Amino acid sequence: MRVLVTGAAGMLGQDLCARLEADHDVVAADRDTLDITSLADVTEKVRGYDAVVNCAAWTAVDDAETREADAFLLNAVGPHLLSRAATASGARLVQISTDYVFDGGATEPYQADDPVRPASAYGRTKAAGEWAVLQGDALVVRTAWLYGAGGPNFPRTMARLASERDQLTVVSDQIGQPTWTVDVAEIVTQLLETGAPRGTYHATSSGRASWFEFAQTVVETLGKDPAMVTPVTSAEFVRPAPRPASSVLGHDSLVAAGLAPIGDWSERWHVAAPVVLG
Repeated sequence: MRVLVTGAAGMLGQDLCARLEADHDVVAADRDTLDITSLADVTEKVRGYDAVVNCAAWTAVDDAETREADAFLLNAVGPHLLSRAATASGARLVQISTDYVFDGGATEPYQADDPVRPASAYGRTKAAGEWAVLQGDALVVRTAWLYGAGGPNFPRTMARLASERDQLTVVSDQIGQPTWTVDVAEIVTQLLETGAPRGTYHATSSGRASWFEFAQTVVETLGKDPAMVTPVTSAEFVRPAPRPASSVLGHDSLVAAGLAPIGDWSERWHVAAPVVLG
């Protein structure tokens, strides 16, 4: 299979390329080699591939609140153009998406077919991108709370701060699923290799945790006392863009496609930690 990966320089893009290269012919594209907002560029450079995985995105969640048009260009218009080009060339498109398409008010895990209800500009633009690509033969893969070796992320920030301070404060009322980019790359690869049905899938770890619990786990991994982490509420740590209170995603559509969900977040973290923290 010949695969084009956009946004390949990002944290997920790096691990995805590494995983796909084990068995497939992969071309990595970044913003310098492919402008996904240019119809001419996309049309020319998507031709000849069996699959396109779009990891390119506007990910500055807070900045999107005042620059929604810019975020929309990358998160919705870009995927739309990729979808058109992929359809024209007979390629399968995989669009990476996010838990932010939901408002976070659910008490049960969000399933792939639940109605989207974004509460932020970033979420609106990503939801629009999902809609655009699903007009064709595409797979939408939502993920959340990502960490990996190839970029800045929450556990690395916690590790740095824990080396500089005696106490850390972390929000305890936002619940989600810390997820290793290596595991997401594996799910995307399996979806492509098995010819999974068109639709939406969730690639997050199993289980659930708060940012506070994740921070305690990271600190403990470093051999420090997890009691150095103090819980605070989101109201005490206000950000321009609202964060979903619940980012827990269900895996029913993945199971229906015959694929096993990613394991428990804590187990996966302990496998990932030596790679991520170095």
